[in-house]
Amino acid sequence: MRLTLRTNLAMRVLMCAAVNPGRLVRKADIAEACNASTNHLGVVINQLAQAGYLTTVRGRTGGLRLARPPGEIRVGAVVRELEGNLGGTECFASADGSCPLTLCCRLRGILSRALEAFLRELDQVTLAELVDDNTALEALLNLEPA
Repeated sequence: MRLTLRTNLAMRVLMCAAVNPGRLVRKADIAEACNASTNHLGVVINQLAQAGYLTTVRGRTGGLRLARPPGEIRVGAVVRELEGNLGGTECFASADGSCPLTLCCRLRGILSRALEAFLRELDQVTLAELVDDNTALEALLNLEPA
């Protein structure tokens, strides 16, 4: 299973916001800390805000922060939100797929169960579990002025 860059960036943004509680975090600061493009981050931040994971404030003194506690944000839900169709193969495509084996292929069921197991594992993990007591991550993403 391979996740897109968008999902990877989304998790970086959420972890950065979680490591900096109680303050607005600027997109440019996240981009620098996470080695990411501000343009890509803008798209991801917008999607996370629309999904209710982030609160954004516009303007010169604006930024973003988590819209809910890290313990309420499940990684599996974020992955589903950002990835949309996780099938990844023609097996999961709608009727317009061109694979002639779709109706009789047993691999489709196996891949479907594997995908469900993957997401079930991610559903067990919260954002809090990724950042709490993770001093190395905090050292990288803490954006407090020195």
